[in-house]
This record gives sequence, structure tokens and C-alpha cells, in this order.
Amino acid sequence: MPTVNVQSCRTEVQDPEAAAEDLLRQLGSNKPKLVTLFASRRRDHAALNRAVRERLPKDARLVGASTGGEIDRDGMHEGSVVLGGFSGDFDVGLGLGRGLSTDAMGAGLAAVQRAASELGVRPADLTSRRHVGMVIDDGFQYKKEEFLLGMLEPNPGLLLVGGGASDTEQDPSKQSSVVHVDGEVVSDAVLIALFQTEAPFAAMRSHWYVPTGETLRITKVDATCKRALEIDGKPAAKRYAEILGVEVDDLEFGKPRGFATRPTALRVGREYFIRAPWKPLDDGSILFANLLDEGCDLELMKLSDMALATRRFFDEEVPRRVGKPQACVLFHCSGRKWFSDASGTTGAVADAFHHAPPCVGMNVHFETYCGFHINTTLTALAFGARA
Repeated sequence: MPTVNVQSCRTEVQDPEAAAEDLLRQLGSNKPKLVTLFASRRRDHAALNRAVRERLPKDARLVGASTGGEIDRDGMHEGSVVLGGFSGDFDVGLGLGRGLSTDAMGAGLAAVQRAASELGVRPADLTSRRHVGMVIDDGFQYKKEEFLLGMLEPNPGLLLVGGGASDTEQDPSKQSSVVHVDGEVVSDAVLIALFQTEAPFAAMRSHWYVPTGETLRITKVDATCKRALEIDGKPAAKRYAEILGVEVDDLEFGKPRGFATRPTALRVGREYFIRAPWKPLDDGSILFANLLDEGCDLELMKLSDMALATRRFFDEEVPRRVGKPQACVLFHCSGRKWFSDASGTTGAVADAFHHAPPCVGMNVHFETYCGFHINTTLTALAFGARA
């Protein structure tokens, strides 16, 4: 029966050569087709990539990223390197699109075209039955909607899931991220790993919110379409604070009574895609990470039990979607980590990863799911085995 498997390895060793040696020792005699490398931004990524690449089989492919924290079944970590060795019944094509900051749509299109060509398939002929794309971008370019348009232009039905390469640095002026494709380590780029397989798989997402039935309307936005100037015809920050019954200073994401407890979501049929506000600005507007449409209605959500929601995702939803889960790549919003830190629940949330199937992952700078840029979400690419 077709299956995809992953072996997870983690090291705290700092020297790139010694870290690579430790990771490959843990990998043992396993001969992976694809290796994922998620490492703290504080690491020397070029040296680490080179050291790992030299020790892998020549035909193994390598992708990776800098992180805001690393994830495996032991929980969430900082300062480490998590390596995943993927083997089984699949082929993979890799594509790298450069120049996100200047032509994000072109970068997305170039990446998917290259990955599809490595599989010997036209992008238009990729099918959701046999193909799925894992996408990692330089998250600090804030170009997710644009590169997704490029990736999906030749085939709007292509399944995509992923997140932004990140950093633990909190000062926006110092934040940076990198992505890896084989021997290249670059910023201002997006990568896609296209899987072709007969094994069961699913692009998935999980959040810890429930709908309230309440909505608000974005009535005025600025020229960037990322700042809400007015909500329900009133100054945006003042109106949102009024809805939550708090002061404007309480709103910023991560604060215990603000956006993180009552975020907004885009409702699509029965589905809710979290697109939470980020921070109130001095001019009374609200900054969002995603693009806004003037006149759009957003659903107000309510926080549920964070750890329990994450655990149920692994215990119930993943097995329901892929049968016997054998491998998972996790893209966990850094905002979820910030808020769990602020609310004192990080230990319980980290423990929920004990219930995941064999996995590797990272804390990311915003997430992608199909054609959507979302946040405050755990996105996942899960593979199973047929019963």
C-alpha cells in the first residue's frame, strides 16, 4: 500500500558541522528522498545547509527555513535544528521563486512551473488527487496573497499549504528570514515542494476559535489595503475596542483581552479562515497582515480551550482525513506561541504535540492554506497509509 513516512531528528549542538553530524547519526541508515531542515534564525544557515547537504545521499532533495521556534512530537523548542527525513511512495519536484519584494506573482508562478517541470507535469495538469504543494516563503516580505495568485494562476485547484520562514527577533527593524532549496539559502524568495503520490494526504488547518454569529464591516481602508481606517463607519480602533469592551491600548495581538481573544475571520461557506487584526496604530487605524476589501464583512470569533483544540486536531481530525497518519509537516503561527506565553498556557499547548503523528515543524510568520493568507492557525500537510 502506498505510504509516506518521516523520521524526525533534533539537535541542540551549535557548531554547523557537529550539528549536521549529530542529525545524520540520528537518521541512521535511512535513505530519504526529501529532507526538511528547520533551524533557529540565530544559526549560520549557509554553513548548516552545506554541512547537511554534504552528508546526505546525492539524490536526496533538501528544503528548509529559518524559524521562530522548532517543533517535533516532543513539543516546541528554540535555538535548535529539527530535521525530517521523508521516504516512501512519492516523487517530489522543487521550485524556487526569487524577488518576492518586486514581483511576487512572478516569483510564485516561476516556483510552481519549475517544481512541476521536475515532475514532468504541466502545472495545469496537476490534480488534487495526486499532487499537493508545501510552500515556504520569506515571511517578512508580506507578499503571501500575491505569490499565491501566481502559483495558482495556471491551476486554481492546486492544494497548497505552508507558512512563512521566521525569526525569534521581536524588533521589526532586525527581523529577517531565509529559505533553503538544495544548496541555496536565500531571502526575498518563496519555495514550493510539489509531492506526487498515491498515498493518502491532506492539506489541513486548525485554530482554537469558535464563531459568535457577530460580524463587523470594514468600511474604509487605506491605499495599501492592510490598514482598516473605519469599521462600521467609525474610527477602526475605537470601534473594535468598543465591541470588545476594552481600551484601545488593550487591543494589540498577544495582549490577554485584545485581538487574540476575539479575532476576525473570513467566512467561506461553513469554513472560517482566521484573519486576525494585528495592532492598533497611533492614527486610530488597525493594521492587518492580510489584504482587506472595503465593504467586506468579517465574522467575530471567540477563544476556546487552546490546548484541547490542538490535541483534538491530532487525535481526531488528522486520522479522519488521512486514515493511518504516518508523516506530518506543521506550520504553527508564531502568534499562537506569543499568546500562549502571555496567557500562561505554553506548556499545555506544547504538550498537545505529543499527540501528533510523526512530525517536523516550525513556528512561522503567518500561514498559507490553498489560496488564503491566514494567521493564528496551525496549518499542516499530513500523509497516511491506506487501510
